[in-house]
Amino acid sequence: MGSNPTFPKVTFERGPLRGDVRVAGDKSISHRALIVAAAARGTSRISALNRGADVLATLAAVGALGASVDDRGDAVLVSGGTLHDPRETIDARNSGTTTRLLLGLCAGHGLNARFDGDASLRRRPMERVARPLRELGAEIETTDGRLPATVRGIVAPAGGTYALEIASAQVKSAILLANLDARGTVRVTGDRFSRDHTERMLRRFGRTIRFDGTTVEMEPGRLAAQDVRVPGDLSGAAFFLAGAAMTPGSDIVVREVGVNGTRTGFVDALRAMGADVEMGGERDLDGEPVADVRARYRPLHGTTLDGELVVRSIDEITLLACVAAHATGTTFIRDAADLRGKESDRLATIAETLRACGVAVEERPDGLDVTGGGARAPERTLATHDDHRIAMAIAALAAPVGPHRIDDEACIAVSFPDFVPLWHAAQRSD
Repeated sequence: MGSNPTFPKVTFERGPLRGDVRVAGDKSISHRALIVAAAARGTSRISALNRGADVLATLAAVGALGASVDDRGDAVLVSGGTLHDPRETIDARNSGTTTRLLLGLCAGHGLNARFDGDASLRRRPMERVARPLRELGAEIETTDGRLPATVRGIVAPAGGTYALEIASAQVKSAILLANLDARGTVRVTGDRFSRDHTERMLRRFGRTIRFDGTTVEMEPGRLAAQDVRVPGDLSGAAFFLAGAAMTPGSDIVVREVGVNGTRTGFVDALRAMGADVEMGGERDLDGEPVADVRARYRPLHGTTLDGELVVRSIDEITLLACVAAHATGTTFIRDAADLRGKESDRLATIAETLRACGVAVEERPDGLDVTGGGARAPERTLATHDDHRIAMAIAALAAPVGPHRIDDEACIAVSFPDFVPLWHAAQRSD
């Protein structure tokens, strides 16, 4: 989508980031907490839930599927275990996670449902999750491989082994959720250390499940309601950490952030570029590791980002391209073709953004070559293409050399509604 003058605009200024910040709850964990709680008998209390539009789509969807939802502001109470067919089409809005994970839940719980979403979500591929759910025995119909889609589920699947076509946490999660009532052991192979939040959440709710980064095994069993506190979202914290790492005078700490090893590829990538990033106060929070993460400025250099490091930092690759714009030398990004099927074609979109800011970029089928040293403030408003991660990446890109004006602040609310005031406060902090 291009610029629309009716969208709210915001300008990100030049300046260091300092002080302490608490970011929105982890979006991935929030989705999974709601869905697993909906499938579990009893009442679960979920606190520090992400309040972005994507998670709110899941909150509405589990209610439509029969869970009782009591939103008390500081926490959400979910009474589950008695799911039924929704009366109307489930509107997943802009959320691929809502769609793919709930297709899985419906497929293995005998539920019949229709899913749809906004224009952006309708462009995103759904066959990657539909195929393994058909192997389960469910009937899945997509529209040329996309939404709208319908599912006619089965009851008590047999279990068995599933081989992932691609290392996708969403596909893996859909398979596991579809097999919660399986009669036998479920085995998912072919993973490459994609995020394991679903496995951890299922363990928190009482399931016997083993995972080592490449294979998951889940034994038959039942879910028991639990209380869950959601850690801060590392993907949200990443913008503050990256902005601090490349902006002189910066020193920022992000508190109680999830540091799950399947998500910390971003931190490893920053360190590979020479960034000063430290973790302190490591601890467990309801099955997920958390820490306070500190970033301070020092000069950065180019590197190569590929393989499992990209899998573990896939949501932050566009941001890392912005960091590369302020580093010495060239950064080579590979194995990131999956970004072409997100809210926007993120490789093309961030390449366009960087070029508008004077950065030399070569676009590859599965990545980018970004040469640092030429970044400057753009002469025009930058298009977000209705993509929240592009919008927030521009804030970090602006910190050393702004101002950068974007055409749409509203899209940020998909994952981080309070981002803009928190960002401005961090730049004003003493």
